Amino acid sequence: MDLHQLFVFTKVVEHKNFSKAADDVFLSQSTVSSHIKALEKSLNLKLFDRDGRDTILTPHGERLHHWAQKILLLKDEALLDLKREMMDFRGIVKIATSSVPGSFIIPSIIKHFNHVHPNISFHISESSSKRVVEHVLDRTVDIGILGKKYENDKLCYLPLQKEKLVLITSKELEFNGPVCLEEIIKHPLIMRSSDSGTRSLLNKFLEKKKISKEHLHTVVHTDSGNSLIQFVKQNIGISIISEIAAQEFASANLIHMYEIKDFHDERFFYLVYHKNKTLSLASKLFIEDVKELKLDTY
Repeated sequence: MDLHQLFVFTKVVEHKNFSKAADDVFLSQSTVSSHIKALEKSLNLKLFDRDGRDTILTPHGERLHHWAQKILLLKDEALLDLKREMMDFRGIVKIATSSVPGSFIIPSIIKHFNHVHPNISFHISESSSKRVVEHVLDRTVDIGILGKKYENDKLCYLPLQKEKLVLITSKELEFNGPVCLEEIIKHPLIMRSSDSGTRSLLNKFLEKKKISKEHLHTVVHTDSGNSLIQFVKQNIGISIISEIAAQEFASANLIHMYEIKDFHDERFFYLVYHKNKTLSLASKLFIEDVKELKLDTY
């Protein structure tokens, strides 16, 4: 079997689409189709059923995909062993991340990692914590980094960093901290989306205080942590966000940051991966590096 054909085959399986696989590996769709046809001919097996736009693995295709991942991983391991002293192992790690770790945690981890493996590159997509888990479960990414743990037998979590939530306001509004929740909800609020880890932790605190959503004066809902801070800076409302996200702006004297009275809940940011996905060597090296890395507040 041709290793490049196997590689192209795994990309078609990953994207469930010949056109998207072609874009990923920088080939034309016709070239990808030719590689698959040649692989099927060499094995004398049908690997895909084509139903309109859908590309569905046959049982033989599923078995080959299992072995193809192992064969390609073994190839990477062999290359790394041969080139270890040259430090030029190459690979790509696909990461889905929620907004806070995407902006404030991942850059420092990758900086540390790239000192050892400078030729490994990263594709990073940002979304809510819930969407991050969905991407990991459907195996479209290698690794997820998020602020909430969604229990599932197929997932393995590694705690990265511990943190808490804080209140932020514009420079035009001042409190005598710590600020109680009853005082906070008197003001217009800028809120994260319902799928975010921050919102999930805040909802638990509201339930504990027996405060319903109807008591909140929410003027803006946003999926973006950076956008949220800009709304607060403009004094459109106040917000409760990750201390990690707030610290940089508070230290630069762009916003005020306050502790929240009686709010002692802490949360972790996690690295998560699929137990049954055969990870690339680049992804395995990244996970091992994260395990050894001691982040500031963990």
